[in-house]
Amino acid sequence: MRKRISALMILLASLLTACASGQREPEELLQQIRGQYLKLTACGGHGEITADYGQRVYAYGFDFRWEKEGETQLTLTAPENVAGAVAHISAGETALEFDGVMLETGALDSAGLTPIDVIPALLTYAREGFVSSCAVEGDEEAQTIHILCSDPEKQPGQGVEADLWFDRETFALVRGEISSAGVTVIQCEITDFTATVPSDDKPAE
Repeated sequence: MRKRISALMILLASLLTACASGQREPEELLQQIRGQYLKLTACGGHGEITADYGQRVYAYGFDFRWEKEGETQLTLTAPENVAGAVAHISAGETALEFDGVMLETGALDSAGLTPIDVIPALLTYAREGFVSSCAVEGDEEAQTIHILCSDPEKQPGQGVEADLWFDRETFALVRGEISSAGVTVIQCEITDFTATVPSDDKPAE
């Protein structure tokens, strides 16, 4: 009987250790992601965005280049009637200048969020957003770290929230969603993400 009890205690201890390790792992990955994005000086890639205005839904494709100490530059690739237009976005602006032509994109929420703000907004959440949950998703061949950032002063599903997905191996940002009052207003898929960090750090590719 004593041998059986001892074996059972060893098994329970092993399971508890495994569970504890599994619980720590997403938190450790979160700290590594946040550290890398805090060091980020520039990044680029391709985005496919869907913006939901309720009665109107728009889809855009764009190549982007973001610089921490500069501006965000977007080159639209879709829809066809605006493909090739280049937008230069400075902090605090709500309108875009496409080669001298001003285009108002329109706010999606009371905070003034516009579709074109998605890359700077997602990067801000990655660096300093209030994280309410973090989990590893996917199978062994393709795993992502899913982080939910929310308003610490409001209940879940209220205010503005952001879901971000990062490649587990490279920490590249692969997807982002922004919700307002529980409704997803922006969805963005990101490919070919590259990052520039100080030379003593490994960039995400």
